[in-house]
Amino acid sequence: MVVESKRSYEECRRQRLEENKKRMEELNLGKLAQALKAASPKTFPVKRPRQLLDLSSVRVRRSSRVSGKPPPTYKEVPIEPLARPRSYQRRDLLNRFYASDQARQDAIERAEQVESGLGSDFPTFLKPMLQSHVTGGFWLGLSVQFCKMHLSHKDEIITLIDESGNEFPTRYLARKTGLSGGWKGFAVDHQLVDGDALVFQLIKPTKFKVFIIRASELTDNEDDDKDSDVLHMDRSAKRIKAGRK
Repeated sequence: MVVESKRSYEECRRQRLEENKKRMEELNLGKLAQALKAASPKTFPVKRPRQLLDLSSVRVRRSSRVSGKPPPTYKEVPIEPLARPRSYQRRDLLNRFYASDQARQDAIERAEQVESGLGSDFPTFLKPMLQSHVTGGFWLGLSVQFCKMHLSHKDEIITLIDESGNEFPTRYLARKTGLSGGWKGFAVDHQLVDGDALVFQLIKPTKFKVFIIRASELTDNEDDDKDSDVLHMDRSAKRIKAGRK
């Protein structure tokens, strides 16, 4: 039964193919296909050289709110470098001066007197010096509240003016509210040490008048000076021994 069904299917299929072939011959479909191939040969598109677009002639679409304003520029404008590069001698870190608590407090009290005598025409703040300010890293963090109220919110070049009128450009970092480049030159030139107190007076948006109160100029009593010298020598000797170990 299976074999007979397969034979009948093949006979039907062969019969349909012959009928379709006769119909194609009657309609001349074969000759028509050959004629179409001969009449339309294959053509390939010609590549044209690309033309560069002149951007200056293209009008940029902009919102009506800013159409009358000049186009924005996204080029970064770096801060101008410091005016005069300096060379400084490296300090001997083993012979650092360490102010006593009394000397530090006395310097702060005298600095407060200087600050109160400046009046209220210009904003001021007081900054006692630590080792990190005057040796090693030479980074001076300023009062955060003062910076937010009186200084720029972006990086600037701020000039420090000493009591003799000498100017020292420094780099102010707004995000860190402190002085970085240039501060080392001011600290070394004025031989600032641990315990000194500085009064900063903002006389212009980017200019500070700086008053220095020395921790070493505390008293005229020779006994106090001797005690301070002995304390300094003892601390220096201990740190030298610790460094050798």
